[in-house]
Amino acid sequence: MNQVVFAMLLPRFMKREIRHIPVLLKEVLELTKPKPGMFVVDCTLGLAGHARELLARIKPDGKLIGIDFDKRNITEARKKLDEVGGDYHLHHGNFAGLQQILAERGIWRVDAIVADLGVASPQIDDPSRGFSFRFDGPLDMRMDNSRGRPASVLINTLSERELTEVLLEYGDETDAPQIAKLIVQRRKRRPIETTRELMEIVCEARDFTLERARGAKLHPATRTFQALRILTNRELANLDNLLRILPSCLNPGGIACIISFHSGEDRRVKDAFKQGLEQRLYSEISPDPILPGEEETAANPRSRSAKLRWARRAAE
Repeated sequence: MNQVVFAMLLPRFMKREIRHIPVLLKEVLELTKPKPGMFVVDCTLGLAGHARELLARIKPDGKLIGIDFDKRNITEARKKLDEVGGDYHLHHGNFAGLQQILAERGIWRVDAIVADLGVASPQIDDPSRGFSFRFDGPLDMRMDNSRGRPASVLINTLSERELTEVLLEYGDETDAPQIAKLIVQRRKRRPIETTRELMEIVCEARDFTLERARGAKLHPATRTFQALRILTNRELANLDNLLRILPSCLNPGGIACIISFHSGEDRRVKDAFKQGLEQRLYSEISPDPILPGEEETAANPRSRSAKLRWARRAAE
């Protein structure tokens, strides 16, 4: 897609109704048991899919704190929360700074903390954000495009060894060496700047024609794009910080629910909750991850890799 065509199509996309289906919503509500007067944090506000339902149940005297790295998400979420009413406050920032965000509001502990680590559907579907190989656009991938380096800078500067490690650790990509080698070869000709360029390189490295790739159950570029997004936004480092401070942000008996979509994320959540249980910071944790049912995955295919884990703060 050339720049002229992209510029023509973008306004049409921006006028489309923004739709987002919250993942494992029923399970989150069953676990958190929101009721009037509770203080709740949604660490990944997105388009308020979870937050809207939580706020509706904790008002009129409860309080919701919403955090998101994407200013555009906050703007859209505010519209949905205004429809519900109640006491809520939204913060543009990273959930790794949860303690400071709460302190600024004079809040030290809350009753429930929810985090959905997936990317909001409108972010994926917006070609200008560069999250998806389904649309040709700039290879950006930043949740907050006012800070940090876009993915294109990373893909054009990391060494072949570094690229291989990133694809293996963040994407579970078994063909990482071949992909990294071809990326380095191709960027010598000219920088890799668009999602389509990267997608075609990955397909070639994995010996997929574009037609065969389109018909694959899992597109061959899926894991590469996932890994690069995680790296661009420092997602695992931020998650580690959140997991470290979670117990100190919860009231005794309070619960944390975290939905992950990648084995690296899920492993970190599992290990942190297990360690917290051993240290008696948590009184109980989910024995196994909660997965979406067939009905949900049929209605929302993007939920199929979701895993929900929870931990309850021990009484002091």
